[in-house]
Amino acid sequence: MDKEQVRQVIASRVAKELHDGDVVNLGIGLPTEVPNYIPEGVHVTLQSENGLLGMGPTPEAGSEDPHFVNAGGGHITALPGAMSFDSATSFAIIRGGHVDVTVLGALQVDQNGDLANWMIPGKKVPGMGGAMDLLVGAKRVILAMEHTAKGSPKILKKCTLPLTAKGQVNMIVTEMGVMDITPEGIVLKELHPEFTVEQIQAATEAELIISPDLKPML
Repeated sequence: MDKEQVRQVIASRVAKELHDGDVVNLGIGLPTEVPNYIPEGVHVTLQSENGLLGMGPTPEAGSEDPHFVNAGGGHITALPGAMSFDSATSFAIIRGGHVDVTVLGALQVDQNGDLANWMIPGKKVPGMGGAMDLLVGAKRVILAMEHTAKGSPKILKKCTLPLTAKGQVNMIVTEMGVMDITPEGIVLKELHPEFTVEQIQAATEAELIISPDLKPML
């Protein structure tokens, strides 16, 4: 599975978690590809913390409007009825619990639902952005992430990098499978057909709980 296939697998599976009427915030990077796979008939409202409600799909090359960018500076479109506003209003929406789902990337996540996604000590710090607020303000947190980084596990027993928030992650979607974070630990509930349970566990530091209803990744 090449890099582009990995991103497609993750983004398309995350899109199936979105429900009609949801207000959804997408983190930078891989999460921004999720709207390309939202199922037909499912209508969600995409929110960007830099001040937009009603984001549309990524514009075609050459048709970008410099006035419309997401929180990571990437070009976006605005759907009919979209609204732009200042950051204070945007974060009032997030902190007020009006975001149903946020989809974020991760450097590390652990079996307690702790997330580290904003800095690696000694390297360039991109900044936390709105992630801390989204993690505690959104009703549901889904991580869209590659399972490993240069072969090293990203799903750990305990995060070693500076945390963004503790105990807020609900679901992890990687190219290998779909996992829920529960009080008992990380439950593997779907696996991609290209991988076995043993391969997924070998790429995961945390001990996985295998769901009795384990099924192929949709």
